[in-house]
Amino acid sequence: MKAFFSGPGRGKALLGAGLLITAVLTAVAVLAPVISPQDPLRVSISKRMVAPFDREFPLGSDQLGRCVLSRLFHGTRVTFSAVFTVLLWTLFVGTAAGCVSGYAGGAVDGIILKITDGVMAFPALILALAIAGILGPGLTSVIIALSAVQWVGTFRAIRNLVVSLKERPYVAAAKISGAGSMAILTGHILPKVLPILAVFSTLQFGRIVLSVSALSFLGLGAQPPFPEWGAMLSEAKTYMQTAPHLFLFPGLFIALSVLGVQLAGMGLQKNLDDRQKGYF
Repeated sequence: MKAFFSGPGRGKALLGAGLLITAVLTAVAVLAPVISPQDPLRVSISKRMVAPFDREFPLGSDQLGRCVLSRLFHGTRVTFSAVFTVLLWTLFVGTAAGCVSGYAGGAVDGIILKITDGVMAFPALILALAIAGILGPGLTSVIIALSAVQWVGTFRAIRNLVVSLKERPYVAAAKISGAGSMAILTGHILPKVLPILAVFSTLQFGRIVLSVSALSFLGLGAQPPFPEWGAMLSEAKTYMQTAPHLFLFPGLFIALSVLGVQLAGMGLQKNLDDRQKGYF
């Protein structure tokens, strides 16, 4: 097992496995209305708590007789739409703020660092929980709350990298040649940042999936009857002993989504390390 994760060329295998899992789940999210066997909101009390592997309900039915598989497919769409929205926002804001702060330095850097220190003074999930609670239940509130706190991690990583890169000789040469700050950032620093940002985004993706699911589990995310992985877990907690499939399958989808991006991140990181060692 250790050889699989550390041997030469294994980065491509990890990257491929991670991208395959993520691509399949993304395809499920996009094609949910087409591939779902039933309407995820259709209630049938006479068919409640059907066990998995039924012809009509492949993964069973829930306490209201709704198809679990259909709800999982549509829940993938709901969860991924929220996760990708938060991820894109945090990457954009964190990268922009990190580049400006790291390159400008001085008072600008100090002001932005003070803002981030204030955000990081509280645990991210607790702060997001407070913001979502103030805004009220709903997926939009969860997206806003997580966007307000998750960008700080990206900012810190990018800012520290930019501080290091701006001292490199090629940046000094660009300054001497008369290149402006924007040209240096976009032409010399940002290309060096993007590979690291790609790896870091996989870590962020997993955290955001867990955070969205956690807030929905607490009742602040997608509201019934609309399906979402965390909300499905919340509905299933009462039936863990009598109908464990209601809890098992949403948890499995959450685990697979995090596993996929983590494997992809490990593969990206290993490929970057191998390039530096001259494997490629």
